[in-house]
Amino acid sequence: MDTLTQTLLAEIGQSLGHDALPTGSLTVSGEGALSSAFPVTELATASWAAAGLACAGLLQQRHGSLPPVFVDRRLASLWFGWTLRPLGWSLPAAWDALAGDYATADGWIRLHTNAPHHRKAVEQVLGPHQDKNGLAQKVLTWKKGELEQAVIDAGGCAAQMRSVDAWRQHIQGKSVALEPLIHQAQHQEAPPPVWALPCARPLHSVRVLDLTRIIAGPVATRFLAGLGADVLRLDPYGWEEPGVEHEVILGKRCARLNLTNAHDRHTFELLLKNADVIVHGYRAGALEILGYGAEQRRALSPGVIDVCLNAYGWSGPWRGRRGFDSLVQMSCGLADAGMKWKNAAQPVPLPVQALDHATGYLMATAVLHGLRQRLHNGTGYSARLSLARTAQWLVDHPYPPQHQSVPPAPPVPADENPETELTHWGPAQRLNPALRLNGTELLWAFPATTLGSSPPEWLRR
Repeated sequence: MDTLTQTLLAEIGQSLGHDALPTGSLTVSGEGALSSAFPVTELATASWAAAGLACAGLLQQRHGSLPPVFVDRRLASLWFGWTLRPLGWSLPAAWDALAGDYATADGWIRLHTNAPHHRKAVEQVLGPHQDKNGLAQKVLTWKKGELEQAVIDAGGCAAQMRSVDAWRQHIQGKSVALEPLIHQAQHQEAPPPVWALPCARPLHSVRVLDLTRIIAGPVATRFLAGLGADVLRLDPYGWEEPGVEHEVILGKRCARLNLTNAHDRHTFELLLKNADVIVHGYRAGALEILGYGAEQRRALSPGVIDVCLNAYGWSGPWRGRRGFDSLVQMSCGLADAGMKWKNAAQPVPLPVQALDHATGYLMATAVLHGLRQRLHNGTGYSARLSLARTAQWLVDHPYPPQHQSVPPAPPVPADENPETELTHWGPAQRLNPALRLNGTELLWAFPATTLGSSPPEWLRR
């Protein structure tokens, strides 16, 4: 294992506490190839390894012996991108036609329009457009800061490109820098859990209530589903994610509830009461508005493992701001640093949405660490993470200036996709997992499917 991966992994362990990640059981092999000004391959390797080591620690807590953990560096890098190869059909577009980076009168801005209401907000400010060409001419008449604020005021998502230094001096950047990578807390004692935690399927019978969207949170719950958890994802009626469903719904059941409806609220409370884990990605304060703040969640489900995600951190004036990986990369200086590194004329983001994926595996790590704490101490557990704090972590570990670009990873050979997955859209081949534990294999009970395809109920234990 290279020194930088060791450093990143050690910092994850420090954030969780002494002996949280038993790194002595880890073996890393393979070669990654994600070209960037920042150590994205090392980040992928460390975050996958952290989740695997947290699982090993949980099994040690339950069974007394620590299983060896193996991570393939190249596969970890590839899992930070798309993992599915369709057989006879095509993947949907990942981005809306108007989403992207635009030059303004004084710099660059990124507009995020994948959700219909976010596109509507952009068009409210800039007028309707059918393609980027017309929109680009309109954006040129604005200053980046004024346009960013106008889109946000309209309920949309935008981020002007800042340098690393500018972000460090920004009030939100200063706030995020003071936050831990993983903020965690233990809570009141609860009845002993009923989990068997068998080595072959460690999370068999563990119930995970998934209230996350898009990539980061769903990556966390996808990993937990691969370990055997019963993951039930809940979405509001009308919410769709056609660009990522084939990736992030693997192994899960998906239902819909309206949390402003009395009947559906009752259903949600029953689900939460019988959940072992809740993972959510609502903006700060959003669940409180619905009447399901942290205290209410713990009252409904004493001992629950509660892990949550935010875009721009949990303190500072932007704690409630809408955000996505691509926007946070612009805000925190990653895209600007990439542009300077490449000597390019436009923003150069990370080669993959690494903030989403890394934070997702860190969330899964926190869940597994929380389950271990529940077994050991009999207490509930909570953790908070954010894309902006993960970005700060990456910014703190840039490659040296003399680092050269590397060629992209070659296409995945057929022998790395040995089995066919019968997804909702057609047959496909899924990349092999990057992680292996002795006696444990990542296996998903359900193929990728669409949102809202299951009833809102738990499977029998």
